[in-house]
Parts: sequence; structure tokens; C-alpha cells
Amino acid sequence: MPWYLKKIKHCNKISATEENSLNAIDVAMGARLITLGAVVAYPTEACFGIGCDPTNRSALKRIARIKNRPVGKGLIVIAHNVESLLPYLSITSESILDQPLATWPGPYTWVFPVSSWASNLLCSADNTIAVRVTAHSVAAHLSRLAGGAIISTSANRHGLTPIRQYVHVERCLGKQLDFVVRGTLGRQKKPTQIRDAMTGHLIRAA
Repeated sequence: MPWYLKKIKHCNKISATEENSLNAIDVAMGARLITLGAVVAYPTEACFGIGCDPTNRSALKRIARIKNRPVGKGLIVIAHNVESLLPYLSITSESILDQPLATWPGPYTWVFPVSSWASNLLCSADNTIAVRVTAHSVAAHLSRLAGGAIISTSANRHGLTPIRQYVHVERCLGKQLDFVVRGTLGRQKKPTQIRDAMTGHLIRAA
């Protein structure tokens, strides 16, 4: 067993109460569509996100087109547990997971060196990738039902304000998406904080 697997047992916590509060039909439908290569929107900690299977290059390119987002800026990958994120990461030292594990699951995104396995459409120009173990019940359950990690990029055109209401997602992006999962946003007012896992340096404040 790799040494880092011993550190991650506490990062898989979503309560039964949270799961029971979900719009189960929407989440199940969204997850099923993601496994089939679709692009869906769903609620996250601060805004609605757009997601797909991180291994599906066609879906990743669709997200870039929908957002009018330049290739090479990278995409955030989230999951309901750490194990689902590990294939995307290059674990370069024993300490690199210490700070992220102390904040997960939760509204904290961390940037790691990207693994050679991950698609180049996911990483930034400096060969890093941003990941998060989410505590948001809808996003976490969507990840679980989809079989692992999913993309989580804000549901808005590049450079515009993130969308916080379901009706606005439908109005602005609905025709370009395959499905929109209904649900309540988390308590964050701004997109999640982003830090460098190698240095702890703050990249984006919450």
C-alpha cells in the first residue's frame, strides 16, 4: 500500500442526512449522463459548476467552447474522496498531502504537480492541476454516482460573474448543456480558496 493511502481515511465523509436531502432523481440522471460523455451543470459550494468526465477529451473541449475559455488555463477536478483524485496527481513527497488533507472534505482547492496519466486539457501551462475533495452534498454524490472524479468549473462565460441560480443557468447556458442538476448552493459567497500544495502559497482567496 502506498504510504499516502494511510493518511486519507478521514476524507470520505458525507452524512446520510445530507444525502437524503438531495434531489435524488436529478443527481442520478446527471451522473448517468456524465458517464455517457455529457456536460452537465450542478450546484457547488459557491456557484453552479459545469462538469464532465475528466477522461473524456470531447466533453472537456465542449466545456472550453461553452465557456469560451482559452485552452491551457486548466480545469478543477473534484471528487467525493481522495482516492478518486490520486490518479491525476504526481505525489512528489510525503508532506505534499498534509495541508490538503487537513482541509478536506471542504471548500478548499489545492494545486498539485499533474501526473503523466492526466489529460493535457486538465492542467495549466506549468504542468499543475487543481483538485478538491468536496463536502457539498450534491457535488459529492454526483461524483460518487458518476464513478469518481468530475470536472468543476464555474457555470459562466470566461471572465463573467459565476452563476448562483438554477434559472440563470438555464437561461444563459441551458441550450449548450445536456442537463442541469437542481440543488442548493453551499454557504460560500465566492469561489473556493486555491493554494499551492507544494508551498502552501495562496493563489486565490475565497
